[in-house]
Amino acid sequence: LIADVPEQLVISIDAMGGDHGVSVVIPAVGRAANALKGRGVRFLLHGDEAQLKALLASAPTAAPRTTIRHTDKMISMDAKPAEAVRRGKGSSMWNAIEAVKNGEAIAAVSAGNTGALMGQSMLILKKAEGVERPALAASLPSRVGPVAMLDLGADIAATAEQLVEFAIMGQAFARVVNGVANPRVALLNIGSEELKGHESIREAARLIRASNLQMDFRGYVEADKIGFGDIDVVVTDGFTGNVALKTAEGIAKMMSDMLKEAFKSGPLSILGYLLAMSALKKFRAKLDPRKGNGAVFLGLNGVVVKSHGGTDALGFEQAISVAASMGESHFRTEVEDNLKRLAASVAVAASVAAVKEETAK
Repeated sequence: LIADVPEQLVISIDAMGGDHGVSVVIPAVGRAANALKGRGVRFLLHGDEAQLKALLASAPTAAPRTTIRHTDKMISMDAKPAEAVRRGKGSSMWNAIEAVKNGEAIAAVSAGNTGALMGQSMLILKKAEGVERPALAASLPSRVGPVAMLDLGADIAATAEQLVEFAIMGQAFARVVNGVANPRVALLNIGSEELKGHESIREAARLIRASNLQMDFRGYVEADKIGFGDIDVVVTDGFTGNVALKTAEGIAKMMSDMLKEAFKSGPLSILGYLLAMSALKKFRAKLDPRKGNGAVFLGLNGVVVKSHGGTDALGFEQAISVAASMGESHFRTEVEDNLKRLAASVAVAASVAAVKEETAK
């Protein structure tokens, strides 16, 4: 049994989730088995055993390192989060998360319903100590490398203290997933001046500077500067982050479509395409959303990775890779240390405010 070999890294996978289910998951597991072979990774798949066994035959590298847990219950992509939480027990998504709680796996991966995944993860794993609200973090492309951004929609609003928590978790995420030794962190704002933005943003900046956090804080960053790569971690509330993410994805697709149309407009354009093919392939590779696939629910007692529901095997493989990196890291230790510093700073500020109020009376 997998539980008898704790020295191996086990990834628990909801094999039925997403737009394409097992037809994407199994090829992705095969790719991941090859890519992560040297790290001793094994896979625990949750879903319909007959379907999974039939497809595993075409993934000879993955098959001997994979265990199947049968369930014919799955969460639909259009299920309401509240209903998915109430009636989700025993589903492929639920069982994938529960394996992390039980210590059988280091991380869970699902391409299923985002709201359902968040709700079930919160219920099963609970929030980590010191975290007021979990956040959804992912990597976006920039001119010089990936940029971590959070929150991308775990919730729609955030207080100043929660934004600081996001900064702490995002910094650790950038180290583990993007390999940035000393991430530069900034709050997303409408300007770089100190007086710009909502009060919560300005208070978050003040808290970060006053809390003695081990963080390279660079103040504010505007949305049009994210792609320059001068910042490694962009922090914002879930509503703003989700809008920014969808806007970036839409613009990238629009640019790609416009280029295709331009190069098909005539014989000379086709010739130009052939001459520029090498450069265009590099350009397309930098904007490929599959390479940044794998958003992580940060702030839980365990690692849960959300893959894009419509991704292909290459994208789902990337989500598995993110899960492996997060699961075998010291992410939680780094976060806990900085959260303690934040809590101490908030406590001092509250004490000072109380004294001032009492004196005023």
